[in-house]
Amino acid sequence: MKKLTCALLTAILALGLLAGCGKKDEGLTVKVGASPAPHAEILAVVKEELAKQNVNLEIVEFNDYVLPNTSLEDGSIDANYFQHITYLNDFNDQNGTHLASVAEIHYEPLAIYPGKAASLAELKDGDQIAVPNDGTNEARALRLLEANGLITLREDAGLAATKDDIDENPHNYEIVELEASQLPARRQDVALAVINGNYALSTGLTSDEAVAFEDAAQAAAPFVNVLAVKDGSQDRPEIKALAEALTSEAVKTYITETYGDAVVPAF
Repeated sequence: MKKLTCALLTAILALGLLAGCGKKDEGLTVKVGASPAPHAEILAVVKEELAKQNVNLEIVEFNDYVLPNTSLEDGSIDANYFQHITYLNDFNDQNGTHLASVAEIHYEPLAIYPGKAASLAELKDGDQIAVPNDGTNEARALRLLEANGLITLREDAGLAATKDDIDENPHNYEIVELEASQLPARRQDVALAVINGNYALSTGLTSDEAVAFEDAAQAAAPFVNVLAVKDGSQDRPEIKALAEALTSEAVKTYITETYGDAVVPAF
């Protein structure tokens, strides 16, 4: 009986060791939510490097600005890479989420693209100008219109400004608020459209087609795109490995060579 017991224990221990070895070989998996371009494309660059570190990168693409954050909050994904830091902070404030930046990756200059009008000079009184309708990005778009002399915002208008904060609009331009993802497709319906960099890239718009860009010196810091996690996950080894890979020279070179002025490394 003792021999049988010893044999069973030996078999159980052997199976346990095998299972443990198998688990180790599988490594760690990090599931990251991202906009298709440029974020998912940039993530794909580091996939092989992470695999060498026994970290499996799984990229989950999203086409809106809400689900990547709610999915991160509820644990459906481990990190996301699609948003700038001001949007992240505003999302936390508005929704009670607990998301935190772990790395600053790049900056996408916001730009005005032609629609029915080919340039700013072709604008006529009462023309429609489309802007993104989500909090911080609408304010950013309005600041860009102001910088180009089209409107003037109230002095106290902050990073959550909307069209209601317009103080002067001498040419009576109609500001049309649209979901950011709709702007590229709808720009032919309006005179001009202010489009986020990721949606411009994903629909084939290039920086050469833009009629005006925001000032990078003023906008890069508040609108830098970040790798975000749920607060408390910052020290997980797979998150640290991902953050390090995304701020490598290889990624910097890829961004510069692939996107030109449309995407600027922030490290």
